[in-house]
Amino acid sequence: MTKAIKPAGNLWLAEELWKLDAIGFGDFTVGRTTVHSPIYINVRRLISNPKALARCAKIIREELEALMSMRNPHVQPFTLVAGVPFGGLHVATAFSLNVSTPMIYIHPPGTTKADLIEGAYVRGQSCLIIDDLITGGGSILQTAATLTEAGLVVRDAVTLIDRQEGGRAALKSAGINLISILTLEQIANYLMAAGHMPEEVYRQTMGYIESRPAE
Repeated sequence: MTKAIKPAGNLWLAEELWKLDAIGFGDFTVGRTTVHSPIYINVRRLISNPKALARCAKIIREELEALMSMRNPHVQPFTLVAGVPFGGLHVATAFSLNVSTPMIYIHPPGTTKADLIEGAYVRGQSCLIIDDLITGGGSILQTAATLTEAGLVVRDAVTLIDRQEGGRAALKSAGINLISILTLEQIANYLMAAGHMPEEVYRQTMGYIESRPAE
């Protein structure tokens, strides 16, 4: 039975993903790093709720503004936003519209485009990378490498959800700071408290998180 609790802070996002049927329980293997995960999160479902997507953009803006206003800023200024195909594109677009900052993106592998990067930019511009979810960090690192090769500067990346599978550490090793709105652990704790997640799945999820590479 679902418990009636009001999500605190950014946990509204976990509740919204649950309502959108974007969270599944089972045995999932996705990509190269997510193997036998007891929980799957399809953040792309947010496109089905424009208000929630707009709220995500607002939350990202507020988070970045807070980090940039610190005495020792934890985020560097940027003049471009780069969405990671495909999941990060809708989040980056919503954020770009919210803050009126130009956006670019890299064409996925296999496309026959003369220009690998779509959008207007000049060498030396600072670019903020945005993705919907991070696991091992490969997609963001690949995006950063392409942008850097084109003469752009990448110091920070934002993701809505950090699955805590080594991505943060991988980005840090490459000199990229990661800002996440929610972690997999925070989502699991909320789902359990709200009565959405069976206790056995919760234990499996926490064990899975502990078994992943240390951040």
